[in-house]
Amino acid sequence: MAASAREDGARGQKQGLRGCEHYDRGCLLKAPCCDKLYTCRLCHDNNEDHQLDRFKVKEVQCINCEKIQHAQQTCEECSTLFGEYYCSICHLFDKDKKQYHCENCGICRIGPKEDFFHCLKCNLCLAMNLQGKHKCIENVSRQNCPICLEDIHTSRVVAHVLPCGHLLHRTCYEEMLKEGYRCPLCMHSALDMTRYWRQLDDEVAQTPMPSEYQNMTVDILCNDCNGRSTVQFHILGMKCNICESYNTAQANRISLDQQ
Repeated sequence: MAASAREDGARGQKQGLRGCEHYDRGCLLKAPCCDKLYTCRLCHDNNEDHQLDRFKVKEVQCINCEKIQHAQQTCEECSTLFGEYYCSICHLFDKDKKQYHCENCGICRIGPKEDFFHCLKCNLCLAMNLQGKHKCIENVSRQNCPICLEDIHTSRVVAHVLPCGHLLHRTCYEEMLKEGYRCPLCMHSALDMTRYWRQLDDEVAQTPMPSEYQNMTVDILCNDCNGRSTVQFHILGMKCNICESYNTAQANRISLDQQ
C-alpha cells in the first residue's frame, strides 16, 4: 500500500507543508526505486543508499488531499497547484524561475532561455555573452568539479567557465580565489591578472636583487601561454617574455651569466 505524506522519506512533514529546502512544490514524488515518498530527488538521495532517477518518476502525492496520482502539474482531486513550473520529462516541480528544458543537456535549466545557448562541444548551456568567446573542451560539463569533486552537469549550482575552458562550480570558484588564482587542473590564470602583473612589475623594479644574484638567469615555463623564456632570476617572480605573465614555473636550475 502506498505511503502517506507523513511516512517514509517525508516522515515528520505536516500535511499541507509545501516543498523542501531545494524546491517549492505542492506534491511528493513517489520514488520508483523504493516506493517511498520524498519531496524531491535530492531529499531522497540524501537519505537513501541509492539515487532516484527523475526520468522514471510516474506518480506523485498531493500534500493537501494526499491522493496519489500520475505526475502532472495540478492535483486531479483538489486542484492544488504542484508547481508554477512543471517539466513532464524531468518531473521538476518548482516556483517560476524562468526555467526551460534543454534537449541537448537532457535536463531543465534556470533561464530565461533567451539568455543562454547550448555549446555542442562543451555540451552545456552557457550565457549568451560567452558565445564565440570561450575556449571549448569536449564534453567538459561531464567532468566533476576539480575543487569539490561533485557533478557539474546536473548540479543546481551555476558553473563558472575559466579562461582555459575548464569548469568549476561558481561557489567553488569564489572559494578558490581566496587562496589562489590558478586553475587547479592546468594552472592557467583563472581570471584577468593584467593589473596585478603591472603592479608586480613596479615591485620588481623597486626591489633590486643583491649583487651576487644580478647576473643569474633561469629558464621558465609560462602557465598562461605555455611559452618558454630565459629571464633574469628574481625572488618576487619571473615574467614571461612572450605574454608578460608572472604565472610561471622554473624549468631548470639557475645559471650564472658569464661577463
